Amino acid sequence: MKTKGALIWGTHQDWRVEEIEMGDPVAGEVTVRLAASGLCHSDEHILNGDTPVEEWPMLGGHEGAGVIERVGEGVTRFKVGDHVVISAVPGCGYCPSCLIGHGSLCDEGARAVSGIAMADDTRRVKVGGKEAGMFCLAGTFAPYTTVNQASLVPVPFEMPLEKAALLGCGITTGWHSAFRVADVRPGETVVVVGLGGLGASALLASVAAGAERAIVIDPVPFKQESAGKLGATHTFASMEEALDPIIEMTQGRLADKVILTPGRMEGSFIQPALELTKKLGTLAVIGMGSFAEEDTKLNLAWLTAMQKTIKGAQLGGGSPRGDIPRLVDLYLDGKLPLDDLITSTYKLEEINQGYQDMRDAKNLRGLIEYTDADY
Repeated sequence: MKTKGALIWGTHQDWRVEEIEMGDPVAGEVTVRLAASGLCHSDEHILNGDTPVEEWPMLGGHEGAGVIERVGEGVTRFKVGDHVVISAVPGCGYCPSCLIGHGSLCDEGARAVSGIAMADDTRRVKVGGKEAGMFCLAGTFAPYTTVNQASLVPVPFEMPLEKAALLGCGITTGWHSAFRVADVRPGETVVVVGLGGLGASALLASVAAGAERAIVIDPVPFKQESAGKLGATHTFASMEEALDPIIEMTQGRLADKVILTPGRMEGSFIQPALELTKKLGTLAVIGMGSFAEEDTKLNLAWLTAMQKTIKGAQLGGGSPRGDIPRLVDLYLDGKLPLDDLITSTYKLEEINQGYQDMRDAKNLRGLIEYTDADY
């Protein structure tokens, strides 16, 4: 099938929208006509070199939702016409992580930056006769994509697909970073550092969990204003600025939970975040940084003496197959305001502007919407 897609040909380059050949589904695969794709920061990590790519080009996009148009042999979980979310990590259902409920760590996720299909170890995308990878085996920066059924989560017809697209990565990650990873409890003081897509959903989850104080730290006035609209009780421009007020408002106890969701994680963030964390408290490290960086600023003596916990997690630390349907139910029940998180929508051809808006901190979440003109 000939369609178009946004590809990256190397680090520190713009996305290029070009004609591509999207392969037909083989055994265990389906072709999805996408309604929308999120502009998530994880694709930015490819562009800036934080996430290493072995072979270029790469078809981007890993948050998407749409309607199944074709199914390959042996597809048992889905049929033509089903509405689905494409998860940023497939869930094979059989590896050790999947078997214990941690599909976010599925062994097949190791293919994320190769784009080599699970079914037959080949690639589904070609551009100008050259094979291209599909980031996270998803390739949602194209109106059509061919993926393994292990990457799909069904959603009911009443769920708007342009909202469901956000559940493939960012919203699921942020929401469950509060509920599962940090384990926010009623009456606690929670600090969310960085209000992008992850931080906004972590804030919403902390409020929903009953946090007495939901504090957001972000240097951008627009983000601070948005935090207040989403339920934050306090906002500060930096962790250093927040320290004394948090000491005062908690009578010296500090925050029960701190959730780090910056656009780009750096090792220097750990120590000031731990200084905001109380004795026996938890620091949840959710934002991604460079796979090549190993330096972290950390006072090990205080970590031990105060019995604090540092936890990392990918995609909310659970399983997309279970987590995404629960978030759909929350949205349909009016308890998850996804509409409030979408700041701007774009055409595929405007993808570079969308990412520039993200870098300029103009968006909580940007969204590519596909129309009849794209198919």
